[in-house]
Amino acid sequence: MDALALLLAATLNAGTVLAFASLGLLINERAGIVNLGAEGMMLVAAIAGFATSLHTGSDLLAFAAGAGAGALLAAVFGVLVIWLNTNQYATGLALSLFGAGFSAFVGIGYTQSKLSERMSFEIPFLADIPLIGPALFRQHPMVYLAVALTVALAWFLYRSRAGLVLRAVGESPESAHALGYPVRRIRLAAVMVGGALCGLSGAYISVIYAPLWVEGVTAGKGWIALALTTFATWRPTRVLLGAYLFGGVTMLQFHLQGEGVDIASQWLTMLPYVATIVVLVLISRNAAWIRVNMPASLGKPFHPGG
Repeated sequence: MDALALLLAATLNAGTVLAFASLGLLINERAGIVNLGAEGMMLVAAIAGFATSLHTGSDLLAFAAGAGAGALLAAVFGVLVIWLNTNQYATGLALSLFGAGFSAFVGIGYTQSKLSERMSFEIPFLADIPLIGPALFRQHPMVYLAVALTVALAWFLYRSRAGLVLRAVGESPESAHALGYPVRRIRLAAVMVGGALCGLSGAYISVIYAPLWVEGVTAGKGWIALALTTFATWRPTRVLLGAYLFGGVTMLQFHLQGEGVDIASQWLTMLPYVATIVVLVLISRNAAWIRVNMPASLGKPFHPGG
């Protein structure tokens, strides 16, 4: 029972990392922008958050630094692809490579550093319920924020006028422009908000999830988040469920290793990435289903004059 509670708690913790990043990328893609630079943004945000927490002792400032770093890199990406019409895929890959190199360089002096002991959190009374108490009600507040953000984003996209405008920009930017909406500015705002959420994810990794700094600390989670938005067909609630699914697969490898299961560690390490590939292959079998749910202008440049 205790082992199951620990596995469920770890699943929520790992899923939160993917949830923040995937929700940010979902906002980008709903506006018609594909940002393959998530991994790079998360790495820069991770070192920004870790350094801030180390020097100030404030996790709140660390998350703000991570979100700010993500938003800043996303703004640079947005200017390049929205105003200068550079190729979104190539620019995103360049951002990812830049983030990996920059974070490794800046983080050289932090590889031996350790953060102070993390605070424990629990919801009174509920945390004492057998099984679900330790699993659900002894989490960091960011875990609950991810759930609240998912609900808020679902309401925003499907129940608010601003969300309707955002989706219109992603579906038909020419029509939105003809109605007088500033397509480029809306897209830039969406890209920056998405970058801030990727930054939160990166900071969460280095400050809470694994409170240390090593080169490549995100371990490919930015790429999994990209796949997750497609897996979830660009819907926030499905993104959250998918994040917990992939988080569970990630934690399962450590659980199996701890139980002494006689499987090579390399196979267990491969589990999250194999699961990502399998899911993408399965959902790609129905191209019509993807086209129905995918924003029509996704990845395409917008030319207001033509």
